[in-house]
Amino acid sequence: MEIFVISLLNGLVYGMLLFMLASGLTLIFSMMGVLNFAHASIYMIGAYLAFQVSRVVGFFPALIIAPLLCGAIGAAIEIWGLRKVHHNGHIAELLFTFGLVFIVQRGVQMTWGMLPMPYRVPALLDFPLFQIYGANFPAYRAFMLLISGGMLLSTWLLLKKTRVGLIIQAALTHPNMVSALGHNVPMVFTTVFAGGCLLAGLAGVIGGNYQTTEPGMAEAMGPIVFVVVVFGGLGSLAGCFIASILMGMIQTFAVVIDYSVADLLRPLGLALKADNLLMEVLTVPIARIGALLPFAMMILILLFRPRGLMGTRDT
Repeated sequence: MEIFVISLLNGLVYGMLLFMLASGLTLIFSMMGVLNFAHASIYMIGAYLAFQVSRVVGFFPALIIAPLLCGAIGAAIEIWGLRKVHHNGHIAELLFTFGLVFIVQRGVQMTWGMLPMPYRVPALLDFPLFQIYGANFPAYRAFMLLISGGMLLSTWLLLKKTRVGLIIQAALTHPNMVSALGHNVPMVFTTVFAGGCLLAGLAGVIGGNYQTTEPGMAEAMGPIVFVVVVFGGLGSLAGCFIASILMGMIQTFAVVIDYSVADLLRPLGLALKADNLLMEVLTVPIARIGALLPFAMMILILLFRPRGLMGTRDT
């Protein structure tokens, strides 16, 4: 029971961090149809900017400044990059964002070096919030849940309950009509892309000290974020949320499960011969293949539901 409760809390924290990062990518795709390969790179930039700014003015001002800077970077990318290649189709947009991944990574390495940065949890939040079964639950993880939950609520309210959200959604499906009503459609798209990058930067601020701020963090988070977006359904914010929590739980629980699939099948009377190749695979402990489970689930969802869990577009 102790392991279950602790893993449940850790999985929730990690899942909400995934959602904060993946929601920006989902927002950009659902509103603009652009699958931004460089999204995890913006997450990395957010962590590094937060580290740099927090050394001067502290963590809490950095919590505001770094995401705003990431949003400004996103606006610049859309105006001077994506807008230039948009008329060449989605392949050109994918190649452009794919190239940005390498540019950002090399830029980070030249600016901050190859070693991890000493980006620490702020002293104000560096204490155990409560104990459960003798294990401490850090206050900073509760703070991460608070920030990610607030982001979820504010994003939903913005898109569903405000005039701005209605304009954004209308600009995607009926851009000519929105333009005829006097709205600047290119500026709407720039705002959406900047908003998605702002969310990625915010995830970097609170995730950089929760994990590790180093040049490979984008490569570590990038694949799992795309798994979340594909599994939840391209363009679905609700599907992204469910998939994020699910993937966070799976990866967290898999680490502590010291059983194999074969061990689970034996009580049911199902056993395979020891010399069978499938048996060798099934006897591998789940803890050793935990990182592969999200990708296996993505393959399954694509086989049986190509649009994802709650998607509106084919993946």
